[in-house]
Amino acid sequence: MQVEGKNIVVTGGASGIGKALVERFAQEGAQVIVADRSRDKAQAVADAIGGLAVGCDVTAEQQVQNLVAKAQDQLGAIDLFCSNAGVCFGEADLATSATNEQWQTCWNVHVMAHVYAARAVLPAMIERGEGYLLQMASAAGLLNQIGDAAYSASKHAAVSFAESLAITHGEQGIRVSVICPQYVATPMLGYNDDENLQDLPGVLAPSEVAQSVIDGLAQERFLILPHPQVGKFIQHKTGDYDRWLKGMQRLRGKILDEVGSTQLDKMHKLV
Repeated sequence: MQVEGKNIVVTGGASGIGKALVERFAQEGAQVIVADRSRDKAQAVADAIGGLAVGCDVTAEQQVQNLVAKAQDQLGAIDLFCSNAGVCFGEADLATSATNEQWQTCWNVHVMAHVYAARAVLPAMIERGEGYLLQMASAAGLLNQIGDAAYSASKHAAVSFAESLAITHGEQGIRVSVICPQYVATPMLGYNDDENLQDLPGVLAPSEVAQSVIDGLAQERFLILPHPQVGKFIQHKTGDYDRWLKGMQRLRGKILDEVGSTQLDKMHKLV
C-alpha cells in the first residue's frame, strides 16, 4: 500500500510511535485521524498535521465504534486502521508480580483493543474487497521482554490475533501488518522527542520506526521489523528453544548484576 491519498486512523496517536506514524502518514499525503485517550493532546497533534482529533479509550468497545463512525462520517471509507496504543508496567521480581489489574489492562489494550477495531472496520472493508489493518505489537511478542510477563504475554497474543486476521480474511482483500520493534525512544522508556541517541545504537527514534512502517506497507509485509536483527533472534529461538531460554536466563542475570533491577527505562541501555 502507498498511503498517499488514503484515509487512516491511528490510536495512541498523541505521543511516541503513534505520533511519529501520524506525522509520517500526513507527510506522505494521507488524511489522518488522531485518536488518543487525551483529547487535548490528540488535538495538538492533529492541528500540526491538518488532521482530525478524536478522544478514545481503546479498551471501551463503544468508544472504538464511535471513533470508526466519526472517521467514516468525516473522511469516508477507512483505508487503514492502525491499532497502536500500548502500556507497560514491569514487575518487581516474580513473573507473577504484576497485579491482576495490570494484567487485565495489558490484555485490554494490547489484544481486545485490536479485536474491537477489527470488529468495527472489517464489515465495510470486506464489502469493498479491500482494507488494511496495521497493528502494533513488539519484538516481545515474538521473543520476550525480560521483567514484564504481562507485556510479553499480551504482545504474543497480539501477534497471534494479527495472524488470525491475515489467515481468515486475506482472500477477502484484507491486508494485515504487525509492527514488532525492540527499544524505541518513547515516553514509555523515559525519552522526550529531542533525545540524543548516538550512545544507544540499539534504540531507534520513533521517526525511524515510522520509516520502517512506510517501507513495510509498500511491500505489504506481515512482519514489520524496525530492528532487522529480530529476524535472526526468531530463528535462534525456534531453532533451539532450550538454548535460547538459557541465553535469556543469562541475560537476565547480567542485567540484575549490572543494573540491579529489570526496570525497563534503565535496563534497555545495557542490552
